[in-house]
Amino acid sequence: MKISGRDGDSFIYYSMLFHVPLELIRDANPHIANEKSLKGSLIHIPGFRKKKIPSMGLTFMEIANSYHISVDALGLLNGSLGIGSQEVIIPININSPVINTKKFYDYASLTSDLTRLEKLYPFLEIETIGTSVLGKDIFEVRIGKGSEIVHYNGSFHANEWITSAILMRWLNELLISLSTGLPLYGLYTLPIYEGKKISIVPMVNPDGVDLVLHGSRAAEGKFDVEDINAGSEEFYAWKANIRGVDLNNQYPASWEIEKKRKKPQAPSPRDYPGEAPISEPEAVAMMELAQKRDFEKVIALHTQGREFYWGYEGYEPSYAFFIAEEFEKQSGYKAVRYVDSHAGFKDWFIQEYQRPGFTLELGKGINPLPLSQMDTIYRETLGILMAGLYM
Repeated sequence: MKISGRDGDSFIYYSMLFHVPLELIRDANPHIANEKSLKGSLIHIPGFRKKKIPSMGLTFMEIANSYHISVDALGLLNGSLGIGSQEVIIPININSPVINTKKFYDYASLTSDLTRLEKLYPFLEIETIGTSVLGKDIFEVRIGKGSEIVHYNGSFHANEWITSAILMRWLNELLISLSTGLPLYGLYTLPIYEGKKISIVPMVNPDGVDLVLHGSRAAEGKFDVEDINAGSEEFYAWKANIRGVDLNNQYPASWEIEKKRKKPQAPSPRDYPGEAPISEPEAVAMMELAQKRDFEKVIALHTQGREFYWGYEGYEPSYAFFIAEEFEKQSGYKAVRYVDSHAGFKDWFIQEYQRPGFTLELGKGINPLPLSQMDTIYRETLGILMAGLYM
């Protein structure tokens, strides 16, 4: 919600007037250089929207009492309007999700939802960290003020697109919790905002996600995906990027082992590690992001199996065990230290930085998991997502 600043007002006053944390108002208005001179400035109040209602001949005091808001909030939004006006603008505090993630969650859904959330919560930082093979933006979303950065990502694999929906649902609920002061999973999130920074890449593989959900037209005529897919027009089993490279087999953590033993030695719907490590732009973007941000830990969302992997070749730090123990406790998922697998993003991160990295296998069944599982998956995963911020 945008308001026009008045002489004598301050961010502290707006914080009290709308019951929004002062830190969020400041971070939503980086264009304001002087908080003591707000007259005429356009001010963003995060977590609010405006709504027009018929005045019904009521006074501001009567309307304020009816909607449990202050008279001055009405004055701020309505300027010189008063008794006799046909309509009055009131501030609405957003306390429920504004995006729908329980659907076939494609790239268009992601971009639309990020635009809407950024408008309502302008303290969000959204950055394009790279582009896919077909030129789609790969977005990173950041929240928080801390120096320690916890990273989450989804949809490395195309037919695991439900992980993007899970992360976006969590993002929306985090934003509601921050702006309203209501706890999420029993935790007050403002101290997390002040002490940590959260990095989320909701959709690493947008081309692949759109291929699974929309078929060969998603290739834009640039790749013969049906030929790669053995002539089939059904892409539900496709994990790779649009040119048939498995992005989670692209990292220099014993990549040569995966290259030698993987059956596909050419572009394939799944498992083909490419002709060289870090050959794909999506993999490059994620590696460069990790190098730039210096993450404290990474949590990669995949499906399926109701378990998670947390070690790699002994490079993981000893305290990762206690984090894994907490994740297991909060989710009911099985903690697995080692699996016979290499070249994944989590593997490379642990090897490169000797810091905690986790690959979560959400849900149970055959990929892509059905939307009917989403609520259950979210309930199971939420504890891990939150524990990643306090462990």
